[in-house]
Amino acid sequence: MKFPAVLAALTLSAQLAHAEIDAASAARAAAEKLESASLSLAKAKSSRNQVKALTQTIQAYEEGLASLREGLRRAAIRESQLDQQLKSKEGEIARLLGVLQAVGRTQSPTMLLHPEGPEGTVRAGMILADVTPAMDGEAAKLRDLLIEVRILRELQQGAADTLGEGLSGAQDARIALAKAISDRTDLPKRFTEDPVQTALLIASTETLEGFASGLTEMSPEPEGISPLPDISHRKGSLPLPVQAEVLRRPGEADAAGLVRPGLVLATRPNALVTSPAAATIRYRGPLLDFGNVMVLEPQPGLLFVIAGLHTVYGEVGQVVASGAPVGLMGGNDPTTDAILSQSSEGTGQDRTETLYIEVRQGKTPINPEDWFQTDKDG
Repeated sequence: MKFPAVLAALTLSAQLAHAEIDAASAARAAAEKLESASLSLAKAKSSRNQVKALTQTIQAYEEGLASLREGLRRAAIRESQLDQQLKSKEGEIARLLGVLQAVGRTQSPTMLLHPEGPEGTVRAGMILADVTPAMDGEAAKLRDLLIEVRILRELQQGAADTLGEGLSGAQDARIALAKAISDRTDLPKRFTEDPVQTALLIASTETLEGFASGLTEMSPEPEGISPLPDISHRKGSLPLPVQAEVLRRPGEADAAGLVRPGLVLATRPNALVTSPAAATIRYRGPLLDFGNVMVLEPQPGLLFVIAGLHTVYGEVGQVVASGAPVGLMGGNDPTTDAILSQSSEGTGQDRTETLYIEVRQGKTPINPEDWFQTDKDG
């Protein structure tokens, strides 16, 4: 039997186990986040500032669910790696276990006998004394790998209830948020919309660029409210309005060869969209083929155009705070079975919705990455 080959293989497996991130711990930490979000939801319903509290609760749910999905995905990948490692070494592991079992069954007097006499007995005893601790050590590492596999499987089996409760809690929080926003009466207004002017602009518009330019020309006089503070110092540091990944950057063509000056983001269904800065709502509603559009003006002449929402919150002319909810993405939350299935396949393709962000200074489009944090080097 070639002990060095067996020992080297199992040592490599053990090294891989230590090099991997502890997926089980990550998923458990995510479950704790969901539990915390559940407690926050109960408090938010009785909070004086319900909109703010519910916004934070939904974000906590989204973060917890995202972390749990990622933890399950990593757990599934890790389990697959362990299974492959163990299957590839089945023969060598069986021989190693056979030797360990044989050593364990051998009686001490028999071990003292050797065909070559006393010298052979001493030599065999020294070899066995050297090899046995190494075999015991590698057997312990193998046992650790098997325990890790069991823990990962238990984690995935127990995740269904946690996922189901998290998805349900997030939906309850969205419903409560919509009601709180509809009941809200304390937002300041900078102007009152002229619906006829807006309707005429929409009717004469064929592009998002044309609509944004026309909106700039329609800048109304504020009703006795001081201008919003300049946010130029925040350039490059604004958070994206939604938890998302960048699909296409400005100037990158889509599948049809169309090039736009904005960012295309991939989001999860029903994701909460918030205002990246204190801003006046200049427009909210359906536009062209962009779905619902929210146009925010954080300072005179600067527009953040957010297109592709399913639901929009607020009224034109209202001033919303930084981080205030302005809408929800469309789509349907995946079922628990679908999430677990994706995890078992080692995939994380759950960002099925797209949001488009354009930044305009006057009539000129500006690279949104000059304003927003997008991990340009990622």
